[in-house]
Amino acid sequence: MHSILVTGGAGYIGSHTVRKLQRLGFKVIVADNLSTGFESSLPEDIDFYNMNILDTALLEQVVHRHNCTHAIHFAAKLNVQESVNNPLDYFRNNVQGVLSLLEVCKNTNLKNIIFSSTAALFGDLTQDRPILESDPVAPLNPYGESKYTCEKIIQSCAEKLHIKYVFLRYFNVAGAALDGSNGQRTKDAFHLIHLASLVATGQRSELSLFGDDYPTIDGTCVRDYLHVEDLADLHVLSLKYLLSGGESNTFNCGYGHGYSVRQVIETMKSVSRRDFQVVLKPRRPGDASSLVADSSKVKRVLKWTPRYDDISIICRTAFEWEQKLIHGR
Repeated sequence: MHSILVTGGAGYIGSHTVRKLQRLGFKVIVADNLSTGFESSLPEDIDFYNMNILDTALLEQVVHRHNCTHAIHFAAKLNVQESVNNPLDYFRNNVQGVLSLLEVCKNTNLKNIIFSSTAALFGDLTQDRPILESDPVAPLNPYGESKYTCEKIIQSCAEKLHIKYVFLRYFNVAGAALDGSNGQRTKDAFHLIHLASLVATGQRSELSLFGDDYPTIDGTCVRDYLHVEDLADLHVLSLKYLLSGGESNTFNCGYGHGYSVRQVIETMKSVSRRDFQVVLKPRRPGDASSLVADSSKVKRVLKWTPRYDDISIICRTAFEWEQKLIHGR
């Protein structure tokens, strides 16, 4: 049985992936400082360490104890606006986290890394087609820059440390488990669909719409929205890919088509049957007008078939999860 270290495994995407890995029979070890994660999102019988992965010595002890051979590295700060306001914090935390993990690789049997990267590193490409993995990288914010720096560091160290990696460049992740067992627990999470579900359930009074003068279908930003369960599947497929001897690789994670902010808002109003207040505000610094993935490579190489490529399903599961949290069921 393979032992898999999952850093940040108590977070939103991490916990969905941990649950899936455990159901498939993998031995899963979670390291998370619970700064944005929740121990309650994890299975009760999981090996969990409440720790900061910047503590390299402790992380190495955990990896040795469980003889971990693969790591899925979720742990990072990820708020674009926060990164603009506090760039030093983002570089310190995100880059140092990767350096700590690579130090552990040097001294243990941990030789494969699946790294949570982001579409934010592409910046604002002026093109009328989905983004390829080979497209130019030009982050608009410190968050995207920190993730790209992490990619470059892992690439630079891979040969010397005898490790292989998969970079998963997430587009916009949203939704909740269809059976209602798990979802976004962080109340100050900032993604559009989560915020819209909070407004639709009466937990916020209004939804902010930042800018309506972008060069898009209706003037609002366009994003490729990916259901969290489909993204969890991609981590499992990436792990199996490395276990079967796959070479280091990079994949865009999205469906290949996007929705504008206004389209998402109308979908949330429809599935929730709630009409809520939307307030137009100025553009935010660091926001790209359109980010849509070309997903042909990940479908071909990892043999990925999305199950929930439907904005209504994504919005509905997010809304129903918030209702469940309110009613405590």
